[in-house]
Amino acid sequence: MNIEFKKENENTVVDMEGRLDTNTAPDFQKELEEYYNAQGFSLILDFEKLDFVSSAGLRVLLLIQKKSKALSGNMIIKNVKPEIQEVFNMTGFSEILTIE
Repeated sequence: MNIEFKKENENTVVDMEGRLDTNTAPDFQKELEEYYNAQGFSLILDFEKLDFVSSAGLRVLLLIQKKSKALSGNMIIKNVKPEIQEVFNMTGFSEILTIE
């Protein structure tokens, strides 16, 4: 999976390409750690080029969402493909995450 970071105003935009799965989720979590551990963080995860999310990827997204509540942060997921949205819907994550 390829990950690119860029700043837009106070937001950190994370462009993701490939698969967020058992092999890539640990590296994804480690690369984002410095961003989601800061008080009042603001992350925008752009899923436009993301093709797949496994349960390992869902676990990392849930961890970041929990951190956002604890640290008054914000995580928004945008440009979600229909097949990934279906996974979010089936697992109940669409009720937990902010998806645009």
